[in-house]
Amino acid sequence: MVTPKHIDIKTSNGSYSIKTFNKQNMSQSLKGLSVNIFASGPSIAKVKFEDELLNNPSIFVNGSLTLTAEHNFTNIAGYVISDERFIKHNAEILDKFYKGQPLYITKPVIEAIAVNLSHIIDKYHNFITIVYAVDRPIVPNNKTSILKALPLVNKIGNKKLSLANFTDHPDFVIDISNHPKPIGVSLNVEQGFVEAGTVAFVATQLAYTLGAKQIYLYGIDLINSNQPRFYEKQDNAAPSKLDKAVTERIVPSFDLLGRVYGDHGVEVKNQSPISKDLFNNI
Repeated sequence: MVTPKHIDIKTSNGSYSIKTFNKQNMSQSLKGLSVNIFASGPSIAKVKFEDELLNNPSIFVNGSLTLTAEHNFTNIAGYVISDERFIKHNAEILDKFYKGQPLYITKPVIEAIAVNLSHIIDKYHNFITIVYAVDRPIVPNNKTSILKALPLVNKIGNKKLSLANFTDHPDFVIDISNHPKPIGVSLNVEQGFVEAGTVAFVATQLAYTLGAKQIYLYGIDLINSNQPRFYEKQDNAAPSKLDKAVTERIVPSFDLLGRVYGDHGVEVKNQSPISKDLFNNI
């Protein structure tokens, strides 16, 4: 199924066509650059935000956007949200700290924003780009009613496709030997990203697609995911599913990504002192 060039979204103030990711039409390029991705682990509080770090392209995910209020980042390359639950639990972060940075989100996320923070779409719709998981492709708006009658929609709309379906696709590397489920990595998020249970994995695939030469990961702590994220307090911490997914999905996925991207000449380096010993290839 061909990905639509845009999706239509309505707010109380109007209707908007939000573009989907198209590599050729992206004005932004990270070709040959070193890119920093900031996640939300507690170790972020110990990062030294010196000029070199602040001046290199930065990608934020979920609540790490709050760092922009504390430090003068001069080259914000993107802000990524892939799970609509972040909007439901932390809408105030987007409301307070989002100022029109390049925003990469999934269709469920923009639908949650339309319900909870519609003014953001009204004001910043031109800065939003839709990305999607390869195993959950976007159904074109004008085909939804027709497709409801087809068995394919039961797969696309209600069930995730198996990553095993993409083993022969040139834009993906899939490891079907991983248990309990296959893992993978995308070489081009225009064709979809692969999920691994953490939005930082999505952001890393985005950085690679945009041409980054080195990708440095901050705040991907994983083994202390029972602690509040750096922007949270103990009494308002949102639920996390990281503990269950770390060994079976997140770690092997990042190790696969590190190996595959390394083979393509792109270095991915985990800067978290907390989780550094979990990985072999980043």
